[in-house]
Amino acid sequence: PQLKWVLLSALASSAYDLLDEQVLIDEKCEDEAACDFSLRQLRGEKLSRQDTSTDGTDASSSSLHSTESSDWWHGSCQAYGCHHTYVHGHRCQCNPSCEFHGNCCQDYQSKCVVDISKEHTDHVAYSVTGSCQNYGCQNSYNRYLECQCTHECKFYNNCCNDYDSHCHQQQVEKQSLPADEAQGPSPAVPVAVHGIGTVTDAKVLGHPSTTQHYPHYDGFTLFLAEEFDEPIDLDNDPIWTWSDGGLAEGQTRFVKEQLKFEDGKMKIVVEKNPGVQVQPCSRAMSSELWEMPLISGELRSRHNWFRYGRYEARIKAPSVQSGNPDVNGNYISTMFLYRDANFHHWREIDFEITGDTKHAVTTNMLFADYTLDWSPKIQHSIHHAIRASTRHDFHIYAFEWLPDRVTWYIDNKKVRELRKSHRAEIPNMSGKIMMNLWIFGEHAYFGGREMRNNRYPFHSEYDWVRFYKWDGDVQYPCDGLSTDCLRHEDTFLSGNNPCDGQNQTGYKQGKLVCQPTCQ
Repeated sequence: PQLKWVLLSALASSAYDLLDEQVLIDEKCEDEAACDFSLRQLRGEKLSRQDTSTDGTDASSSSLHSTESSDWWHGSCQAYGCHHTYVHGHRCQCNPSCEFHGNCCQDYQSKCVVDISKEHTDHVAYSVTGSCQNYGCQNSYNRYLECQCTHECKFYNNCCNDYDSHCHQQQVEKQSLPADEAQGPSPAVPVAVHGIGTVTDAKVLGHPSTTQHYPHYDGFTLFLAEEFDEPIDLDNDPIWTWSDGGLAEGQTRFVKEQLKFEDGKMKIVVEKNPGVQVQPCSRAMSSELWEMPLISGELRSRHNWFRYGRYEARIKAPSVQSGNPDVNGNYISTMFLYRDANFHHWREIDFEITGDTKHAVTTNMLFADYTLDWSPKIQHSIHHAIRASTRHDFHIYAFEWLPDRVTWYIDNKKVRELRKSHRAEIPNMSGKIMMNLWIFGEHAYFGGREMRNNRYPFHSEYDWVRFYKWDGDVQYPCDGLSTDCLRHEDTFLSGNNPCDGQNQTGYKQGKLVCQPTCQ
């Protein structure tokens, strides 16, 4: 009989745990850590209610006169104490989130609300007045407030109206790295640029040609020209560097080695990773990033320097099988303007040449704030089929970005114009010039459905890239591509790779970003 009782108890306990786990799975909450509303808590609440109905007295009053063991068994804040977060194993909870989740102990109001409001300023506002001046600047979300005063409130679009004036600068200072680790944006180091001058005093920056006759466009002035006539030192060049990132929806990790400078051109090579070591943290992504089966490259400007102007590049798209440009496959070959970090202020203007057909080009613009993931709602994308082959020959891809419109050109012919309207916000913040080549995930939802035809390695080619500054922009780029004009917003988590010497200042989703090491 004793063995039978042990077995029955074990089975009941297992069944109880399974039911408990099922409740946790079914429960939908904003905060898992504060939301484990288990059957133990339901049972404790039920027992407390039964006690109340039996003796006809208030549960919280009766708990004050019960023994300590009874308090613990039935669940009370007098026995458990008052806490900031969920405590696993308690039959009911005594934290500020319990009322939201419906799992408070019966004596929570009498035992904890006063104590918490007196002792902890980040939970002071149980009487809501709706301002950071009254709430104070906080470190974590408080669900009892009608608006928030945390460094993440802009991400969730729930800041109090006076957050910027009362808390923003304090949060920026808190988010900065310690003084002995912090570095300001890297200054532009003067380097020779083929007799045109130095990077800080030349009329045309980058590595322009001394013999090339550059075209003129009304209202724009040539500011940057990169001819790729000589290899670029991607660790020390004052303008260009490499990315250690990659797209979560793709299967390609970016590394420096895949940016090749040959025959007066830049080639971006994608191939199966032959053993190149990548770190589990990406500085360009400000997050952990896993190893991927393919490696490729991304060239990018060091800072969010560039805004209104004309951007153009002469590009030849990849052939997925060497010597046969007519074979379709999967790839995305790009030239674009991108605001880093995108989860803070996502601003992007794209040319994407894809492997669907040899005529496929996509133009795109994205605009969003405090958004982590891509969504069709934040983009304005159009797929084009041009007459010429993107793979047989080089073509000039250009876009002009002005405060009220973006216009795309292929071989100097306008293919699209997008004007500011209630349906389309035109980007208004500076960004980086970027070029990359990547392969979509195995389902090939974008970039071409015939991924099975890809034969690695293959590459895209860039003959040159240029930026013409709009004469009406008096703020960006900084004179001589220094960092003098950049604001904190422009440098927020805008690192590129572990060796770029730029400070990663800021939090992502309330956590300090990971820090890869320069190797």
